[in-house]
This record gives sequence, C-alpha cells and structure tokens, in this order.
Amino acid sequence: MKKIETVKNSYPKRDYNVHIEFPEFTCVCPKTGLPDFANIIIDYIPDKKIIELKSLKLYFVSFRNVGIFHENVVNKILDDIVAVCQPRSIKIVGEFNVRGGIKTIVSAEYNQ
Repeated sequence: MKKIETVKNSYPKRDYNVHIEFPEFTCVCPKTGLPDFANIIIDYIPDKKIIELKSLKLYFVSFRNVGIFHENVVNKILDDIVAVCQPRSIKIVGEFNVRGGIKTIVSAEYNQ
C-alpha cells in the first residue's frame, strides 16, 4: 500500500468536518479475482493533522490489484488513516457496486 501523508492543521482548536469521496475505488474479490468497484466516503474531524489528498488518491489506487473483502477494505482504510492522522473522529463508508445481485455498504467509525 502507498503511504497516506498528512499536513499540519492550521485550525486545530476548531471542530470542523472534512468530507471526501472517491467514487473510482477498485479492488479485487479474493474469491473470484473479479474487480470490485466502490465509492469510498470519508467524514472526519481533524485534530493536529489533515490528510494530504494526492497521497490519499495514490493510496486508494494501490488497492487496484489487491484481493480483499469489502469489510476489510473499509476497516483497513480506517486503521491506516487513524494511524497517520489521529483525527478527533472519523467515519468511513464503502458503497460497493452491485455484483451477483448483492449491493454491500460497509461503515466503520473511530472516536478519540
């Protein structure tokens, strides 16, 4: 996986929400090897650091050939962002496209 980078938050004393969507997320089903497509949504309240968006895009693209379950994708993204950014709170939602007649939406949260 590519590394998520951060930058200093210029407003660390203020609570504000950052909403990020990445509608072009792709990974691979670990059982079939077929591609999975999703919209990844991040809502977070930063503390001392904010996510640098170009590095986040490259991080997401690095999943392209990874065989991983939907639930694991969302929880891995949450763990990786919390590890580098340490937000006050964060919610990650993965809205995976229909495949085999099933649509999956997975969400995970962290509160400091």
